[in-house]
Amino acid sequence: QGQLVESGGGLVQAGGSLRLSCAASGNIFRINAMGWYHRAPGKQRELVASISSGGTNTNYADSVRGRFTISRDNAKNTLYLQMTSLKPEDTGVYYCNHYPLIPNPYWGQGTQVTVSS
Repeated sequence: QGQLVESGGGLVQAGGSLRLSCAASGNIFRINAMGWYHRAPGKQRELVASISSGGTNTNYADSVRGRFTISRDNAKNTLYLQMTSLKPEDTGVYYCNHYPLIPNPYWGQGTQVTVSS
């Protein structure tokens, strides 16, 4: 059944870049809008970027607009998040999932991003 596997996180200095990937299984990926969700230490998950099923339309949280780019490759069932000009506030675990979230969503392990000052 469905699986979500995030990768690409790591430790970077402020101002650096990372490219996160989300590999999705199941036959639902190509028809769903998707999003990247960020859980900062001690905080709840929040949406930082979303993308329409065909990849034409994207939206970003104010905190990341101009620095992050969300994209997808439906042929590969993969979602990406290109992160540039990273700030310490970007530190946390990043998850991919449907957008909007479906009831009782399945969450993968996420991938840890740590930005040092």
